[in-house]
Amino acid sequence: MHHHDGTYRKTAADRLGGRTATVVCLALALLLSASLVRSQPVPDAGEVAKQGVLLLLRGQFDSAVRSLNQAATLYEQDNKPLNRADVLLPLAQAYIGLGLTGKALQTLEVAVTIDRAAGDGERLSDALTALGAAYLQTGQLDAAQQQLKEALALANGQNHRLRRATILIHLGNLKMAEENDAEALAAFTESAALAPDTAPISAVALVNGSKAARNLEQFPQAELLLDQALPLIKSLPATHDKANLLIAWARGYADLKGRSGIKGSAPVLRAAEVLEEAGIMAESMDDKRAATYALGYRGQLYEQERRYDEAMLLTRRAMTLALQIEAPEANFQWQWQIGRILREKGQLDEAIQAYRRAASTLQNIRPELTTTSQLRAAPVREASGQVFFQLADLLLQRSGLAKEEQDVQKYLGEARDAVESFKAAELRDYFRDDCVDVLQSKITKMERVSESAAVLYPIILPDRVELLVSLPSGIHRHIVKVSGESFKETVHSFRSYLETRTTREYLPLGQELYDWMIRPLEPLFEAHRISTLVFVPDGALRNIPLAALHDGKQFLIAKYALATTPGLNLTDPKPLQRQTLQVLSAGLTEGVQGFAPLPNVNEELNSITAIFGGHPLLNSTFVAKNLEQEMKDRQFAVVHIATHGKFEAHTEDSFLLTFDDKLNMDRLSRLIGLYRFRDEPLELLTLSACETAAGDDRAALGLAGLAIKAGARSALATLWFINDEASSILVAEFYRQLTDATISKAVALQRAQLKLIEDPIYQHPAYWAPFLLLNNWL
Repeated sequence: MHHHDGTYRKTAADRLGGRTATVVCLALALLLSASLVRSQPVPDAGEVAKQGVLLLLRGQFDSAVRSLNQAATLYEQDNKPLNRADVLLPLAQAYIGLGLTGKALQTLEVAVTIDRAAGDGERLSDALTALGAAYLQTGQLDAAQQQLKEALALANGQNHRLRRATILIHLGNLKMAEENDAEALAAFTESAALAPDTAPISAVALVNGSKAARNLEQFPQAELLLDQALPLIKSLPATHDKANLLIAWARGYADLKGRSGIKGSAPVLRAAEVLEEAGIMAESMDDKRAATYALGYRGQLYEQERRYDEAMLLTRRAMTLALQIEAPEANFQWQWQIGRILREKGQLDEAIQAYRRAASTLQNIRPELTTTSQLRAAPVREASGQVFFQLADLLLQRSGLAKEEQDVQKYLGEARDAVESFKAAELRDYFRDDCVDVLQSKITKMERVSESAAVLYPIILPDRVELLVSLPSGIHRHIVKVSGESFKETVHSFRSYLETRTTREYLPLGQELYDWMIRPLEPLFEAHRISTLVFVPDGALRNIPLAALHDGKQFLIAKYALATTPGLNLTDPKPLQRQTLQVLSAGLTEGVQGFAPLPNVNEELNSITAIFGGHPLLNSTFVAKNLEQEMKDRQFAVVHIATHGKFEAHTEDSFLLTFDDKLNMDRLSRLIGLYRFRDEPLELLTLSACETAAGDDRAALGLAGLAIKAGARSALATLWFINDEASSILVAEFYRQLTDATISKAVALQRAQLKLIEDPIYQHPAYWAPFLLLNNWL
C-alpha cells in the first residue's frame, strides 16, 4: 500500500496497531480472574465483579464498565481496598476496549497505589503489568518500560512463570514499537517457551512473534509461528479475546501472500475462513465489536483479491454493526474501504461521497482512539494521510470532468481543503496540542488578502504532482507528469547539493524543478501582475527553499518575493505596523555546551540596535529567565534570536541554545505565548542560526509550524546553518528594508537576499537561500 509523502510518522502505537494482536486481555485474563477469586469477596460485590468480568470477556465493554465500577464502589464502601484494586484491573481493560485510554491509566494508577501500600508483590506485579500495557497503548514508551521492568523484577523475585511470560509479551510489544524487531522476537519466543501449556499466553506470544518475524522479513519463521498458534487459539473458550486473536492470526497469515514460498491465493482463502469463524463466534456471543472487524477485514481481503462485489457486501455489513455500537474508528475504516472499492469500480461520484464520509468521521474521532495500539483498528494516524490525499486525488479527477466553471472551482477548492485538513491534523499531531485549532478560529482566507500575490499549492500524488494556483480570478490547475517518488528524489537531491558551497551541481536540479513548478504558470503570473508567490509546501518540498529554483538565467527570487506557510488556513495575514517597532534581540557569540562560537552575531545584534535601539541579551545575559522577564515587561513586535537551533522529527528533540541551557519548543512557545493574551501578538520571530534535519519532512514541519505554535504572526528562520558573516549581512539588510512602510516583509527579505547574490563571495545559494519567511508575509 502506498504511503503518501505527507503520511504521519509511524508512532509506537502505529507499529503495533491493527496488524497484530497486542491483546493484553487473554494473557491477563487468567491473572485477573485468579485475583478476583483470591480476593474472597463479599457476595454482593463479588457477584457484580464476576458479572463484569464475564461481560468483559464477551466484548460488551459498556456493560462491563458499569458492573465493574459498581463493584469497585461497593468494595470502597466496605473499606476493602485490595478487593477494589483487583476489580480496577478488568475495569481498565474495559475502558481500553472503548478507546478510553486516559480513564484506563487513571484507574490503574489507583490500583498500583493501593497494591503498593499493601506491600503485596503479586498484586503489585499484576497492576504494574496492566499499567505498563496501558501506557504502551498510548505510545508513552518510556513510562511503559518503567512499569513493565518493575513488574518483571517482582515476578522474577516470586519465580512466577506465567507472570513473567505475560510481562514478556508486553516487553516484546514495546520493542516492536521501538522498531527493534529482533529483540521483540526474542521476548515473544521466551514468553511462549515459559508458558507452553498455557494456551492464552503462548498463543498471543506466537501471533505477536509472527508479526516481529514478518517485520524482519523472516517469512518461513513467521509462517511457522502462525501454524503453531492456530491450534492453541482454537482450543480456547469462546471470548472476545479469542475472536480478536483469530482476526490477528488471519490478517498475519494473509500478509504472507507471495512470501514464504506460498503461491497464489491460498493464504487469503485460509485467512478468510478463519475470519469467518471469528465472525460466527462473535455473533453467537452478541459481540458486535469483534464481529464488525471480522466482517470488515474479510471484506478487505476480497478487495485485495479484486472480488469487489463480495467485498462490498461484507464491508456494508461490517459498517452496520460499527454504527450500532458507536465505534467511529471501525466506521471510518469501512467508509474508507467502501470508497476504495467504488473507486476501483470506476464509480467516481459515489466514491467521493464515501471518502467524504470517511474524512468527516476521521476528524471527529477522539484523539485517544488514534493512538491506541490495539488489535481492533488499523492505525488511524497512518491511514489519515492516505484518506485525505486519495479524496483530493478523486476530486481533482472530477474537476477535470466538470462542464461548468463553477463546478470546476468547487471541486478544486474541495481538493485543496482535503489536503488542508490533513496539514492541520499533522501539525496538531507534531506539537501534540490544539494550537492549530486556536489559530483556525481567527483565519482570513489567504487569497482574499492581496491582489499581487499568487498562492502556489502543490499536491504530491503517487502517479503525478498537481499544482493548484490561487489567483484573484480563481483556482487554476496544472498537472506535472512525474511520479511522486521521482519528484521527491529530485527535491531531496536538490537540497543536499544546495548546501555544498563548492559545487554548482544544484543547478540542473533547480532548473528541472523550475520547469515543473514555475515555468508553466508564468503566463498566468504575468497576466495577473503577480509580484509575490506564497508557497504552501507538502512533504519533501518543506525541506527546500523555492528561492533557489533557476530559470536558466536567474534565480526565482530575482523575479518574485517569496513566502512559505504550512497551510492556507493557518495564517493570520495583517500588515506589519512599522511606526514604532520594539525589537528584542538576543544571541551567543561564545561557544557553549559543545557548540561552536558565532563571532559575527555581535555585529548582527549591533546592526539591529542601530536601527531600532534597545539592549541585546548577549552571551551570559542570554538565559531563559532574562528572556521571560524582558517579554513580561515590554510589548515587543519583533523577537530576534541569533543562536544555534535544531529542528528534528520530534518536538522534544528540537531546541534553541541559550547560554546555560537548551530552550525546547514547548518552553519557547510558552515564552512567546505570553503575547497571546495581549491585544497584539508577536509580529515576527527571527531565528538566524537554525538547521533542519535534511531529508526529514517531519523536522521541516517543526520549522514551518513554529510561528503557529509560538503564537507569532510570522517567523524568519533558516533551513540549514550558514556562515554567520553572511547571515549577519542578510539580517541587517532585511531589518533596514523593514523600516520602509511601503513594502511587505516578503519584499524586505527578497531585497536582502538579492544584496547577497550581487556579492561574488556570497552568490552561491548556500549563503542566502535557507532563509524562509514563514506565514504572514505582508
